Amino acid sequence: MMVNMSAEQLAQRTLDLDLITERQLQEVWGSLGSSNVEAEDLQQAMLRQGLLTNYQFERMMAGERAGFFYGDYKVLYLVGTGTFARVYRAAHRKTNKLAAVKVLRNKFSDDPTETDRFYREGQMGQSLKHPNIVPILEVHSDRRTHYIVMDFVEGRNLREFMKTRKVCEPVEATRLMIDIASGLSYAFQKGISHRDLKMTNVLVSSRGQAKLVDFGLAGDEAQLSDEALAKLSNPRTIDYAGLERSTGVRRDDSRSDIFFAGCIYYHLLTGQAPLVETRDRTQRLSKSRFREIKPILEVNSSLPMGVALIVNRALEFDPEKRYQTPAELVADLQTMMVRLRVAGDGAATGSAVEDLQSREGLDENGSPRAVMIVESEVKVQNVFRDLLKKNGYRVLVTIDPHRAMSRFNDNPEVAQLVMFSATSIGAPALEAFNKFSENPLTREIPSVLLLHKRQVAWEAKATTDERHRVLTMPVKRREIRNLLVELISGQQQQTAGE
Repeated sequence: MMVNMSAEQLAQRTLDLDLITERQLQEVWGSLGSSNVEAEDLQQAMLRQGLLTNYQFERMMAGERAGFFYGDYKVLYLVGTGTFARVYRAAHRKTNKLAAVKVLRNKFSDDPTETDRFYREGQMGQSLKHPNIVPILEVHSDRRTHYIVMDFVEGRNLREFMKTRKVCEPVEATRLMIDIASGLSYAFQKGISHRDLKMTNVLVSSRGQAKLVDFGLAGDEAQLSDEALAKLSNPRTIDYAGLERSTGVRRDDSRSDIFFAGCIYYHLLTGQAPLVETRDRTQRLSKSRFREIKPILEVNSSLPMGVALIVNRALEFDPEKRYQTPAELVADLQTMMVRLRVAGDGAATGSAVEDLQSREGLDENGSPRAVMIVESEVKVQNVFRDLLKKNGYRVLVTIDPHRAMSRFNDNPEVAQLVMFSATSIGAPALEAFNKFSENPLTREIPSVLLLHKRQVAWEAKATTDERHRVLTMPVKRREIRNLLVELISGQQQQTAGE
């Protein structure tokens, strides 16, 4: 562990690891006014300017020398870990384009079977180009280093999505399932089945689009003994093998993917997994586990019958009674979506009535106004998303203030207002808010800086005017709504006057 490092030592360390350039370092010294500062001041300056992340700093202070780069990609954060691999958020060192880098764990790097499987998974994924499948950009396998570079999807996986959402309304659940089934259908046409379809392998982007990731490879699991299957590391591999052995289908039958797609639809609509959850791997192989799924209408009796029928058909134990291709499932889901929307317009009840009555977030043409939320805490994201959507707004979410600025620089009309949350992001949110308020391209667009009560002193550092305001949390939801209405209506009046 490296401790008591001076600012000069910290600077040299970042240069040695190629995390920043000499020019960038000189700019940081310039912003500080001197190189005679504490290491913590240098660290905070690098963090504020987006030159260093907390993850990089922690690894550097721990004395780590490897794992900062994979090819041309610089690791920014650890996104998630699995049995076989870790996934990092990374940026291309030349273009700064974000990517997700999936790296095989060291303990599997010397196993030719696992490294070959990992490499073939990446190569297979490169052939899949579809809006509902996360594209694989590069595949590398060299000695002990094996990694796959994918597009970075700003959002979260479906399991995380459901932890906060709990239950989806039929329209939302059906829309997500159309995305999932469309990705499966495209792969099916390429002769590829997923074989690892589960909540964590479906990513939901900040725009609400579902994308499939981590297509598995058809293996020989169904031919293994119960004892051998029980030793497998991936629970979903066991589930697939159990279903296939119980129903007598071949190991790469796409109808198995359809069954597990049905499991996801069931979970979205009820908030419950249809298969009995157990860590006992022998029980996971039991035929009764797949046959004795509780009927979905017993779990949620308010569901439309047509939705329940789609779920039931996807979950048929007899594969001959199941949807035979993903395209058939897509067709029924699309038909159901039309019916749900028609029913929602003509006979809405409960929360649907509130949505229809809410006109606050709509413009004069009846189109939703877009609000961008820059917030890293998932729970807070959902609070804002639910609040704004209920009142007619379209919500864009990002966790990166620099990404938000980039999107407005590319298209100043991407949103009518942006909210920067310093409560979770800290100083980078304040810096981005000030740049947004001062940038000629964005200073006419309203923005709000959200501060925690402990950050109240930062208000004096914020560049504010009638379009750019500060709110100190906690505040009531109505206060937030009133401020948005005031700022957006003020912008419209200004535009009309011009």
